[in-house]
Amino acid sequence: MSPRLDESRTDQATSTLPPDPRIDVDTSGGVASGARTHDASGHTDFPEGLEGLPEIPPYDEVAPLDARALSKTLFERLESLEEGTHEYAYVRNTLVELNLALVKFAASRFRSRSEPMEDIIQVGTIGLIKAIDRFELSRGVEFPTFAMPTIVGEIKRFFRDTSWSVRVPRRLQELRLDLAKAGDELAQQLDRAPTVGELAERLGISNDEVVEGMAASNAYTASSLDAQPEEDDSEGALADRIGYEDHGLEGIEYIESLKPLIAELPSRDRKILSLRFVANMTQSEIGDELGISQMHVSRLLSRTLVRLRKGLTVEE
Repeated sequence: MSPRLDESRTDQATSTLPPDPRIDVDTSGGVASGARTHDASGHTDFPEGLEGLPEIPPYDEVAPLDARALSKTLFERLESLEEGTHEYAYVRNTLVELNLALVKFAASRFRSRSEPMEDIIQVGTIGLIKAIDRFELSRGVEFPTFAMPTIVGEIKRFFRDTSWSVRVPRRLQELRLDLAKAGDELAQQLDRAPTVGELAERLGISNDEVVEGMAASNAYTASSLDAQPEEDDSEGALADRIGYEDHGLEGIEYIESLKPLIAELPSRDRKILSLRFVANMTQSEIGDELGISQMHVSRLLSRTLVRLRKGLTVEE
């Protein structure tokens, strides 16, 4: 690349660089057609009002040091432009394109994650755009130094918000990471798995908080009920190995059907049913409670049960 990056482009300048249509990255991370074009001789055709900018070659051919020098020139021009104008958007988008290498470098640190690399780069690009909007040349900090924490932070926030199977509070997400780190360190020191008390002492938290963090870790990944077992596992899918048959479900329909029938009974008959089948009192105890004989209680209870049984039969 030409060493004259900080010099203005003149009409007599020549270039052998091939045309490189401008790709405009918007604030949502998407792409749209841009305005940077080249004329027949290979010169960059800048939008009106941006004359004097240095020649910008194809972005993938710009070396890191050259990109840094170009970015500094563009940041100086950006400060003199009014936000919301076409010229401001053009310079801002050019800065995004020039520094996409920072995003790709940051995204490479998360290559082992299950998310597609294209999605990680797109999220990192949002972080790059935020860094460009916040950057100030007057602070005397190099842009890559300023932008990298913002890019990495945006990617980490993406994984924190989307990679958990069940959403848990951020406090528990961070506690899970602390427990994993402390667990590895203690396991190496003790040559065994640490106890809850040892983890709590290492992190300076209570035993209950350690247990809560361990329980939250179960929400990070989830297995499908239809997941097939390992090849050497003779058991079936997970859905075939968990749960049990609840025989009490068979009586739910009868209970719901009995409710309106019981509501129609006289109050004394309802009380007898309650004392017999809820309080588990004997017929003699019910007779003493109501001031009637045990034989009378037996007749009233039998009559009530026959009535309820008939009511169920009619409904069926």
